[in-house]
Amino acid sequence: MLKDQDRIFKNLYNDLGVDILSAQKRSDWSDTKELCSKGRDWIINEVKISELRGRGGAGFPTGLKWSFAPKVVGSRPHYLIINADESEPGTCKDRDLLRFEPHKLIEGCLIASYAVNAHKCYIYVRGEFFNEGQILQKAIDEAYDKKLIGKDASGTGWDFDIYIHYGAGAYICGEETALLESIEGNKGQPRIKPPFPALIGLYGCPTIINNVETIAVVPTILRKGSKWFASLGKPKNTGTKIFCISGNVNKPCNVEEEMGVPLKDLIEIHAGGVVGGWENLQAVIPGGSSMPLLPKKICDTITMDFDSLIKEKSGLGTAGIVVINKDQDIIKCIARIARFYKHESCGQCTPCREGAGWMWRMLERMTKGDASNEEIDMLMDVTKQIEGHTICAFGEGSAWPVQGLLRHFKKQIKKRNNFNPLIKQNKNIPYLIDQHLLEKENV
Repeated sequence: MLKDQDRIFKNLYNDLGVDILSAQKRSDWSDTKELCSKGRDWIINEVKISELRGRGGAGFPTGLKWSFAPKVVGSRPHYLIINADESEPGTCKDRDLLRFEPHKLIEGCLIASYAVNAHKCYIYVRGEFFNEGQILQKAIDEAYDKKLIGKDASGTGWDFDIYIHYGAGAYICGEETALLESIEGNKGQPRIKPPFPALIGLYGCPTIINNVETIAVVPTILRKGSKWFASLGKPKNTGTKIFCISGNVNKPCNVEEEMGVPLKDLIEIHAGGVVGGWENLQAVIPGGSSMPLLPKKICDTITMDFDSLIKEKSGLGTAGIVVINKDQDIIKCIARIARFYKHESCGQCTPCREGAGWMWRMLERMTKGDASNEEIDMLMDVTKQIEGHTICAFGEGSAWPVQGLLRHFKKQIKKRNNFNPLIKQNKNIPYLIDQHLLEKENV
């Protein structure tokens, strides 16, 4: 269990106040000038040594990403973009950071912008987070009033401005290049990479894009030291993480814990346990709706870190833990997720645009027991034709939940869709024939 002195987000439940004076009591905005005075190379190197990985889902090493920005500013200015879109179902950590720890984010923006030579930062906030955006704007105004940001920010000699940009609630704009398109006023569709945003990003300029939680932990890492952060968790899975626990638990919550914490401990200790008890657990989605679910037998021992979950053919993602007990229809749950991804596809890539609809319609038939056994293998084929064949990772995000269902709950699908054996014998009967037609013709 994480010790209280190692917690980075001490106001996660809004017990200590959001205003700047309360934030300063929690050590925010202390020694900011001194941290920046150590130089850009020192800041980036400390973040590298800490082994901090992006908290937005992909888990890319943060210090390495920052080092991709050109060292010298040429004719094009540099930008820092903060991804506060948070559209992943089951995830609500960034929303609470905007509400309760905005000054950690703002200070992190200043330090990160200084490190990558950016004078301007845009925070892309999900449109539905209107109240959270208002709180963030108030915190930005407080920071300007105290001269912590703006001209000669915090006495560093660095001019720095922050702007909030509201999205319109499109899931695809959580993808970094679609986010850039949205800020520029275009339709939120991902760009082909390369070129990568670090070289050609916002308005064709070098741009670094990070998640809210990723940037918010940076000031604490620099104050306490990269070795302190690296001592928490596991190698290459270091530090603390905010886990969002929802679904069939007694006390849904956000909790900051050490990377590598057992999933069972998170659910039993922090979320009050599974509704109906641990033996009533059916499956858990470990990292937001786009990650493959895990059955109970794996959940008994799995630890919550990037590498452990990859070994089980799933992923940490955003650490949005969705608990599904045996009272739920697991096929219907994944069909509902498939419907969401069908709706949110930007439509730019044919495999995703068409395949997402195929998966949803097939899962709807499987939910009702109207599918054939042949369709189960066909559904897996559809996911493989989407995975790895699209511009962005949305294709994988829509296919992985279906793959997880087929991997672990194929028997339940076959049991529900147990068609008349005559279908297999008579090759002239299309396998997509409806059950009511079979009954009508007395086949």
